[in-house]
Parts: sequence; C-alpha cells; structure tokens
Amino acid sequence: MPNKRQILGDFYYKEAKREGYRSRSALKLKEIASNFKVIKPGDFIVDLGAAPGGWLQVERETVGDGGIVVGIDLSFIRPLPYDNVKLIRGDVEDPKVMEEAFKFSNKPFDVIVSDLAPKFSGVRDLDHARQIGLAMLAVKSAPKYLRKGGAMVIKVLMGPEFESFCRDVRRSFIQVRIFKPKASRDSSSETYLVCKGFIG
Repeated sequence: MPNKRQILGDFYYKEAKREGYRSRSALKLKEIASNFKVIKPGDFIVDLGAAPGGWLQVERETVGDGGIVVGIDLSFIRPLPYDNVKLIRGDVEDPKVMEEAFKFSNKPFDVIVSDLAPKFSGVRDLDHARQIGLAMLAVKSAPKYLRKGGAMVIKVLMGPEFESFCRDVRRSFIQVRIFKPKASRDSSSETYLVCKGFIG
C-alpha cells in the first residue's frame, strides 16, 4: 500500500482533487467513457460498489439531466446534489437491493458499471478469487437488469481465473475490450473490461 506522502504526491490524486472528484478512480472511468463512448447523455446507469461516489460524479456529468444514475454500496455515500442520482446502501448480493435499484428506472438499464472489490486479506490468489466472484455477480445481473445492446464496465483483478472470466463475459457481449486506465497504479493488478452490445 502506498503511504500518505505517496498518495498526496500522486499526479492523479491531485488531478482528481483539482477537478472536484471524490476519488482518483473517477479519472479511470472518465478515461474509459472518453475512449469507448460507453456512457451517453440520457443513459440510465446502475453503479455497483459506488462509494465514495467519484464514479457517480463522472456518470452524472455524462448522462446529464435526462438520465438516471443509481449507486449501490455497503458503505455510506455522501449524497450528490442532483435529483437524478439515487443512492442505495445495501449488498448487491441481496436480490432485493437490485430490485430497489430497478424501481428507479422502471426499465432495463443502459449501462451497468461495477467497481466491486472485497475486503482484501493480503493473500493475492484469495483476493483475486473473491473479486472475480463479485465481478461475476455483476455479469449475472445483466440478463434481468441490462437492456439488449447495453454496456458494462467491470473492474477485474488479474490472476488465475481472469482468462476464464473473460471467456464467460464474451459469450454475452458483441465486443469486450480489456483496458487499464492511466490512473491505475502500475503496481495494481486491476484492469477493466469494457463490454458493448449486450446480446441478451
């Protein structure tokens, strides 16, 4: 883990603060959205693992007044000053939580984004397996909550199960790209799957 001095000296940390984002990870989604046009004005989005809310800020900037953004996390998320950003404190593994999110849209979402991660144990393979499990949970929500032709952005930790996970995801989408944003630390094993054209 980087120490406080390394974090405060981090270019992307400073840039996120300068732009008013709650976390440096907001710049990861901003780069993904810019490169792949995966979020559009007016989109309805559900964000899994949304705390502290940096991704929600980027999503709201993109969808504008005409879209809806629903953020879900076990942790408290400080509200954003927009009527069309809805927050749910709960466990995405609980079907009732996803049903609650669905009520805000009343139709399948255009985009599902997942920045889900477990509480890390420090055991690399164990943490990888747990994170892949959460990522798969997000993918398995798609048939019910994602519209046909819709998109997903999924954080994944590299490890033994990565390739098989990618194969599973590719069965459900026309296009799947693997992308590591510049704001991801070089030492981090995280990468993102950018998935477009949900087959349904």
